[in-house]
Amino acid sequence: MNALSGKRVLLGVTGGIAAYKAAELVRLLRAQGAEVRVVMTPGAQAFITPLTLQALSGQAVHTGLLDAGAEQVMGHIALARWADVLLIAPATADCIARLVQGRADDLLGAVVLACTAPLVVAPAMNHAMWENPATQANLAALRARDVAIYGPGEGEQACGESGPGRLLEPVELVRALNGLFQPGSLSGVRVLLTAGPTREAIDPVRFISNRSSGRMGFAVARAAVEAGAQVTLVSGPVALATPERVTRIDVSSAVDMLAAVQERVASCDIFIGVAAVADYRPQTVAPGKLKKAAAQMTLTLVRNPDILAAVTAVQRPPFTVGFAAETEQLELHARTKLAAKGLDMIAANAVGGETGFDSPDNALLVLWDGGSEQLARAGKDQLARRLVALIAGRYHGGNNKVIHINAKDSA
Repeated sequence: MNALSGKRVLLGVTGGIAAYKAAELVRLLRAQGAEVRVVMTPGAQAFITPLTLQALSGQAVHTGLLDAGAEQVMGHIALARWADVLLIAPATADCIARLVQGRADDLLGAVVLACTAPLVVAPAMNHAMWENPATQANLAALRARDVAIYGPGEGEQACGESGPGRLLEPVELVRALNGLFQPGSLSGVRVLLTAGPTREAIDPVRFISNRSSGRMGFAVARAAVEAGAQVTLVSGPVALATPERVTRIDVSSAVDMLAAVQERVASCDIFIGVAAVADYRPQTVAPGKLKKAAAQMTLTLVRNPDILAAVTAVQRPPFTVGFAAETEQLELHARTKLAAKGLDMIAANAVGGETGFDSPDNALLVLWDGGSEQLARAGKDQLARRLVALIAGRYHGGNNKVIHINAKDSA
């Protein structure tokens, strides 16, 4: 599997002669397994038709900010949240200037401002326009905002002149995008990760559980693999496919999950526990199905083991990152857990409403001793990549322990 397989690439096409290369770019991206959606500026449509890119992408092409049908469901926001990466190719000198200014008076500009995914700009213009100090100052401003600049190439241009300013060839852009999703920040690091809910049996047909879908944990597993890690995933009962290059162990109860973790924790470098482990389990499990009889039934519960505490208690504990899902006072409760459990980091998310459980989106407040970072709401795959990058930075920043997200109440 290549790095672009399953990735969501939002392609912005602006009004330069190199817009014709967008057709080949879309074809190559799809051949790599990427999903592609296209946003075209009015200028781009003068060089290549939306119908061409629609046929190649298999998706409707988006062209107007004030499209009543699309904006009824906030189309520019939906596009921004859909993307794993936003690539503008070609990006004209005018487009680059507008990005610096933060203009949002067309669809592409509005999507850029609303998008939290990585932004990649592939310039294409006449060599004199490229070398102009204004353009170079604009590019420096974008780089300062962590915008990736791919190219340009050098050679013969449509105007008949030669020099820097050619759009990189589509195959070069695809190769560069592959590298974007293979940063190697956890290359060779062994990650043990838990995800999903646990089920605590009442009788052979009933159990106590929670609303965790496992999506966040599986997204973190994918992101860790993309970062170069060797990932083992201990999963509670979920209806999710195993991520590529991940070793998966299926368990049911909290006790089962603890046993699977304890068996493997000594050989991991990073432990990420994103599982929503039940706090309690029935004291006894009925051997047969309990029949409906009395008007009331009392169920006695006992505490489940604390998997996070078990991991931090080993002789050489990994770098530990807790995960807290809260309905109120998010930072207060997260910092309390950070201190009480001796964690290196904690990722906290609010549950309820439109985030957390059963939602494709999430937002995280990541805390550590002396620092914090807010990861804005985004798709869980995007958010997981940002979280893994942050964890990798802290992991390599001097701590000799390994990563551990115990997301007892995660989504």
